[in-house]
Amino acid sequence: MSNNRVYIHELVDITGPNRAKYMHHITANWSPIGQAERGQLCFGIWGTVGSTGRWPQVVNLWEYGSWSALADNFEHEFEHATLQDPSLASWWNEAASFRSGGFDRVLVAAPWSPSITELIERGVRGVVYAHDIIEVAPGASAEFLAIVRSEAIPAMSEFGATLAGAFETAMCGGAECVVLWAFPSWQAWGDVEAAHGGGTSAAPWNGAPGDLVRRWGRTLMVDAPLSPMRIGRQPAVADRGQAPT
Repeated sequence: MSNNRVYIHELVDITGPNRAKYMHHITANWSPIGQAERGQLCFGIWGTVGSTGRWPQVVNLWEYGSWSALADNFEHEFEHATLQDPSLASWWNEAASFRSGGFDRVLVAAPWSPSITELIERGVRGVVYAHDIIEVAPGASAEFLAIVRSEAIPAMSEFGATLAGAFETAMCGGAECVVLWAFPSWQAWGDVEAAHGGGTSAAPWNGAPGDLVRRWGRTLMVDAPLSPMRIGRQPAVADRGQAPT
């Protein structure tokens, strides 16, 4: 399995009680456009479990086939005087009523990390997902992900957890990783945390050397109704309709 893909990872702050409306807007109304016009696949859309992180928040993850594809996407978006695709003006205006801002990063998948197409084909789906953001020593991201592959995947599989993604954050000197785990039940997640005893790595494996990891943060997420792993396909134009209230 080889993965040369890059990703846009978005943490989106939601205004008021609009999270369900935003998730529908991003999956049903935007994702089909991104697929058709930009070759952009929806990897996942999730709502953050507020007791474990910032709330109300949505996490978006978009998949591109290469750096060239991502560059084409940026050119498509920013070649206009408004720094915005004019054809999406109405979509942006509606989205702005649901969100106040956010924080994005570009991710590079580990060569062995599954694509969204592979995950769908394998039937991977989480009742709940662990979303780990790990700050490591500068230049140590590849070393950390190698430990995830050799130690974390076998250990977490004993609890029924499946690796959904392992990434390095680009353009930060190899100092950050993002790892996603799909759990088959809430209890499976609870068993993992209990096995580790609430420590900083939040995983029942030996982890990385103490001088490798600087900070480890985990939040929990739940699939949006039209998130690809939940429905087993990419969101489509046919999914448009009345947004949830």
